[in-house]
Amino acid sequence: MAEEAKTGGKKTGLIIAGVIVAILAMWGIGTYNGFVGKKAEVDEGSSNIDVQLKRRADLIPNLVNTIKGYTSHEQEVIDSITNARENMLKANTMSEKAEADAQLSSALSGLAIVVENYPDLKADKTFVNLQDELAGTENRISKARSDYNEDAKDYNVAIKRFPGSLIAGIGGFSEVEYFEASESDKENPTVDFSK
Repeated sequence: MAEEAKTGGKKTGLIIAGVIVAILAMWGIGTYNGFVGKKAEVDEGSSNIDVQLKRRADLIPNLVNTIKGYTSHEQEVIDSITNARENMLKANTMSEKAEADAQLSSALSGLAIVVENYPDLKADKTFVNLQDELAGTENRISKARSDYNEDAKDYNVAIKRFPGSLIAGIGGFSEVEYFEASESDKENPTVDFSK
């Protein structure tokens, strides 16, 4: 009888150990899959920023060509916008994108000052339409940045919390950059050609 009790106790112990291992495995898989989902949201947010930045970059040549038709003495401003656009298209990391975004915003702010000297340009229908599209794109960029940063925060916090951080380390999940505004961006430059 004592031997049967020992054997029964071993079986019970093995069953309990098996259940604990199964629970830990399911928790690990669930945590890993949660990180995969959060990382996918971060990647989608990054892609949404890229789409909006590309949209803005695509508007710039039309804007520059419209301005060239009215302004023959403003080459420096046109060159700064063109260079800022090129930098935007070359940016790869989130910090490079943020820096290029700030440079382009600054160049466009400089353009707003130039436009004041050309009332015919401000009245040009093509220019007004481009201005409206650019303003709408700026709003979409702002929303995409905000959404991305929220997703990045959720992901970064999740991979740092214990005990999930153990799974994050094993799974190779690492912190992602935020899309941070530059110091000049924090001053809230406006692009308003309508004045």
